[in-house]
This record gives sequence, structure tokens and C-alpha cells, in this order.
Amino acid sequence: MLPKIAILLDENTSEGGTRYELGKNYVEAIVRAGGQPVGLFFSPGQLIEAADIYDGLLCPGGRFAYPDHFYAQDWTSKSPASDRFQSELQLVEAFLARDKPVLGICAGMQLLACIRGAKMTPDLVTTEHVGRHDGADLWHEVDIVPETRLATITKARSIEVNSLHREALVAVPDTVVIGAYSDDGIIEAIELPDQKFAIGVQWHQEKFCREEHPGNALFDAFIAAAS
Repeated sequence: MLPKIAILLDENTSEGGTRYELGKNYVEAIVRAGGQPVGLFFSPGQLIEAADIYDGLLCPGGRFAYPDHFYAQDWTSKSPASDRFQSELQLVEAFLARDKPVLGICAGMQLLACIRGAKMTPDLVTTEHVGRHDGADLWHEVDIVPETRLATITKARSIEVNSLHREALVAVPDTVVIGAYSDDGIIEAIELPDQKFAIGVQWHQEKFCREEHPGNALFDAFIAAAS
């Protein structure tokens, strides 16, 4: 039996949240790694038993506002409101409580860290003196922290990744391990060391699923943990 992987759907917040959305690469990345992907709506009826039914959870990227207490200082989100947050919070907490694998990508990484007490900035451009990180054409190196799970999985000290985010983590507690940094110091990956598999990456690894890329080993490790 292929492990069943729940993928929380995103929504088109830039157009009023009238549609569910999900890039096909998320699905293909799971299939290529040997999993069986299943999309989850925000419906409470579908979510109640999800952590019992499915073997792992993937939380995708998205653009929406997190609650104020997720942000550092007195910052608040500049992103649109979304129905996604409460569903995602419920799912992540349920999967973690059962020690089932969770993989967070971009916004999914941020929630995974913030439920353990990490804090974010809503806008790297105006609040941090760093390079631009929010462009479909942007690429940069990330340095992977030695002896982390990400280092073991990728077998790499650095990899080149895409960069499609304005929000970012600015502080993490001791219960969250930093797995990678960008060359300008932005946190690019996190891990929850008390879980069998709970890893988040800030970049969109799913966009590399049809290529030879060392980061694709993350999907293989995710499916192996869910098997």
C-alpha cells in the first residue's frame, strides 16, 4: 500500500478567496517519491479524522495573514485574510500529536515553526536589511546546518533554491532547530527535533520535482517516514 499523504489545499486570496488552488508540482512530487496524494478542503467534516486516516501531511505555500501573535515586535500581516489558517492549525497539531510526518513548504514552514513559538516578520523588504526574496526569477544559495536532519537527507552543505516569499522567520525558540540559512542570514529551513519527521523549508522544493536536485531527497525522506 502506498502511504496516503494529505495535502492541504490553498486558496486564491489575491482574488477574494473564491477558489481552492494547488500547484500540480506538489502532487507530482509526492507521486514521484512513492506516495498517494489526497487534497483536503477547509471543511471541518473532512478534517476531523484526517490525522487518523492519512499517513503524512504536506502544507503548501500560500499568501494569507497569520494571527498577530505569530509576528515579532508589534508587526502585523499585510497579507489578505484566509479561511485556511484554522484548518491548517488543526491539521498540523493533530498530525504532530500522533507523531505522523509533516512537511511544510513556504507558508507551511512558517506555521510549523510558529506553533512552537517562533516569530515572523511580515515584510522582509521594509523590516530587514536583506536582499529581495520575493521573485519568480530569484535564486540563491542556502547553507545547510551540519548534523541536522536536512543535512542527513540532502547529503549537501549548500544547495541552490528559488525564492518566493516576503514573510520570514526572525526568531525561533530552543524547541525549533534551524536547518538552513540564506547567504543574507534568513532562516530557510526548520525542524522539530521531538518529532519523527517535521521539517519545513522556505523555498518551493516542489518546483524541482522534474529535475535532478539534491533537495528532492526531502520528498523521499517524507514518504519513507510515512510508510
